[in-house]
Amino acid sequence: MRKYLYPVLLLSFAAAVAALFLFRKADPIPPLQERQGKLALGGEWLNTKQAIGGLLARLRANPDDTKAKLLLAQAYMQEARVTGNHPYYDMAAMKLLTDVLAKEPENFEALCSKASLCLTQHHFSQGLEMAQRALQVNSGAAYVYGLLCDANVELGNYPEAVKMADKMNQVRPDLRAYSRVSYLREIHGDLPGAIEAMDLAADAGYPGLEQTEWARVNLGHLYEITGDLPRAEQQYRNSLEARPHYAYALAGLGSVEKARHNYAKAIEYFQSARATVQDYAFADELTDLYRLNNEPAKADKMAREAIAMLAGAAEEADENEEMGHYADRELAYAYLKTGELDKALTHAQIEYERRPDNIDVCETMAWVHYKRGEYAKAQAMMTKARRTKSTNPTLLCRAGLIETKNGRMAEGQTLIRQALSINPFLDLDLADEGRKLLAAR
Repeated sequence: MRKYLYPVLLLSFAAAVAALFLFRKADPIPPLQERQGKLALGGEWLNTKQAIGGLLARLRANPDDTKAKLLLAQAYMQEARVTGNHPYYDMAAMKLLTDVLAKEPENFEALCSKASLCLTQHHFSQGLEMAQRALQVNSGAAYVYGLLCDANVELGNYPEAVKMADKMNQVRPDLRAYSRVSYLREIHGDLPGAIEAMDLAADAGYPGLEQTEWARVNLGHLYEITGDLPRAEQQYRNSLEARPHYAYALAGLGSVEKARHNYAKAIEYFQSARATVQDYAFADELTDLYRLNNEPAKADKMAREAIAMLAGAAEEADENEEMGHYADRELAYAYLKTGELDKALTHAQIEYERRPDNIDVCETMAWVHYKRGEYAKAQAMMTKARRTKSTNPTLLCRAGLIETKNGRMAEGQTLIRQALSINPFLDLDLADEGRKLLAAR
């Protein structure tokens, strides 16, 4: 019996060793991915690789180094903003932050970072919950009030959002605080005040940093929606000078050229932006531009690419309560462009069930109902969408068209005229529909 025991033991040992190699856990530290194209140019990428390389080395030496995990998560969140590769870096950051909070449940920076990550993924209720937990740990930091502001805006709790923005500016007025004031002024109908606050935000940042140029591009967008194309263009060019190849500044120039009906040039700008950063919005804009430029086959192809990007993110979010980008509002608009009105309504309703008080979501519902010929339902949703007194010209024009379809011609014409007076370069299809209605009366 004994002579058979040793071979059995040897075989068992060999099997155990093999199992260690075959079934050992993968490296728990998500690695940095190489940037591609123009994003790999310049010193910023070298500095990023060096800093993240140092953090990865610390974690290889000590996998329980929670400070290194937190810093790496924050670095990956920033890398997601720069590259647009949110599916990879957001998932990596969430894993790292979950590990940190498992060991240090009251780590303020980790709570704030996780709240920010949830908001980025459009998990707004979870983001609000995490920010509230962070506030209980430290009520003296400005950043947490910014997160609370963002979450309440997205959930449609606008009075609370204003309170949080005011508190943030009391604690520390800076780029992040001014930009939130700008957005709140914009959605409450104060476009000049929004421009003033975003100008302060851009001036408060260091030129060339992604956050600074994000503010500058948003300032350009505010000029654009008020019809001031020269100032909008100047902001986008200033941003590109400070941060070469910045995709959102390129897209801004494309939007300006679109307003000027220079469609071929606009397409070039959006193609450059799309080649630099992964963002479905560039494909969405190119869908419109190809149609305007009489290239229907390319428009259809781009529309399908935009839907594919959004649908993949939405499917991941449905399967994972903690991660995955909710994209149903964006999908609703995408399906309107392909004429798939039932799918547009399905996704608009999904988003509405998540956050029925958000004015942008209500506007989406209103516009989907309008396109479906359901004008009474469109009116009800538009009434909710306009409760903050926003003077966004797209919103006003849509509201005017809905009013007319419900028999209130005078009210509708007034809103359409107001929209076109704010921005004579309003989205072409929308503006044409409005102008035709005015001319018919």
